[in-house]
Amino acid sequence: MTQNCDPTCAEIRLPTRELRDDIPFFTKVLGMRMDMIYPADDPRVAVFSGHGIRLRIEKDAPETPGTLRILTEKPDEFAGGQRVLVAPNGTRIEVEERDPPLVMPETVHSFVVRRLKDQAPWIIGRAGMHYRDLVPDRLGGSIIASHIRIPDGGPVPDMVHFHKVGFQLIFCIHGWVDVVYEDQGDKMRLTAGDCFIQPPEIRHRVLEASDNVQVIEIGVPAEHVTEIDHEMELPTPFLRPDREWQGQRFVYNQARDATWQPFRLPGYICRDTTIAENTRWVAGVQVVRRGQGDTVWASHDTDIHFTFVMNGEVTLEGEGRDSYRLEQGDAFVIPPGMMTRLAEPSEDVELLEVTLPGTFNTTLK
Repeated sequence: MTQNCDPTCAEIRLPTRELRDDIPFFTKVLGMRMDMIYPADDPRVAVFSGHGIRLRIEKDAPETPGTLRILTEKPDEFAGGQRVLVAPNGTRIEVEERDPPLVMPETVHSFVVRRLKDQAPWIIGRAGMHYRDLVPDRLGGSIIASHIRIPDGGPVPDMVHFHKVGFQLIFCIHGWVDVVYEDQGDKMRLTAGDCFIQPPEIRHRVLEASDNVQVIEIGVPAEHVTEIDHEMELPTPFLRPDREWQGQRFVYNQARDATWQPFRLPGYICRDTTIAENTRWVAGVQVVRRGQGDTVWASHDTDIHFTFVMNGEVTLEGEGRDSYRLEQGDAFVIPPGMMTRLAEPSEDVELLEVTLPGTFNTTLK
């Protein structure tokens, strides 16, 4: 058995033209260990290990030199602080932070209307789920809003995982789905009208779903990393409802417990999901229905304002814009400062409003 190799292991082969030039680079500059070299009289192969990988540098190997990414907690102290290096054999070395901070892009505001009848494509994503993009321009990368469905019910081929996000909402609009979360007890069933807030990096796993379950998922920023946790088993033995992840608490809000109150816009009522309070006002989520009185023109000053039509119909009017008669499955984004009106709501209209931040001002005209 060769040194530094388990009964079964893997190595990456890279080419070289002159092995003697590569040895000091991989050992001294990159801090790897040379485990093997042969033949002794005219070495053509050397094997190096370190940083979680095993490299086989072979003279005249047919592969291209490739790129090696090294992730470290202290990149400024690695390889003399150089972030990009090129080995003598031509391999490009990129040195990056192992756990870089989450970057929140500046919002590029726009007025967005996304209608179900426009037949945007469904894309098959993680764990076989189907995704429909509700904000195609993603406001400059600041948000992703997805309509997600699982056509065939039953066990979901998911693993314990977490997301590196600033905010994430799962709101069920049809069917049901069972999910288990870190330190939140046994599995929980999300049914139509219910929602979860998944705090940053909380471990969770989707277990089972009904036929054609559908959810709305909001993620900030639009591009965020999903990591698999191979060590944690769920459910965890602890129940910690007050635990915080980066200042946010887990929320399981159920429609059956709703208390309805006047909405910020006349003519409507709403129920609060408690998400604003539990995220320290990072985001707010309201479910909105038809109330009493006339609808009015209004504007807001929040950074991101997203709405999804869950039921019924409503007309979205905007200053200087064509009006849109919206129905179930449609979505829209209103930029700050733009005057709009939600007119002619049907009696059964129900809207999902998501705002970031969760507190903001509304100006009525």
